[in-house]
Amino acid sequence: MQSLKSILSAAPQWTLLIASAVGITAASIRVFESEETKRKRSELKKQKELRYLTQRISVYARTVHQRYPTGDVIVSERDLAEEFRKRPDVVITALNLLLNEQKVQKAPLNGYWKLNV
Repeated sequence: MQSLKSILSAAPQWTLLIASAVGITAASIRVFESEETKRKRSELKKQKELRYLTQRISVYARTVHQRYPTGDVIVSERDLAEEFRKRPDVVITALNLLLNEQKVQKAPLNGYWKLNV
């Protein structure tokens, strides 16, 4: 009975030890991975962030259109960059992706886009 109590009292220490080992293993994998693997992981992360930004732009277009239903939603690249706290070149890339999907159109004025709803 005494040994069972000692095992149960040591359980939090074992949990901490196992969690530390898992953390060290994860950090070691990242340190020793190849440059190609790092590049691929970085590229996938950028693509995922870009896809998320395109979704946010689409939601923004719907929200603005709901607020002002009688007109078109025209925005500048700079305003969108400020709205989403992203660099303008990232926003332009996202808008070009949406252009390929026909969710936006280039406005006649340079740097402005019409967001299709």
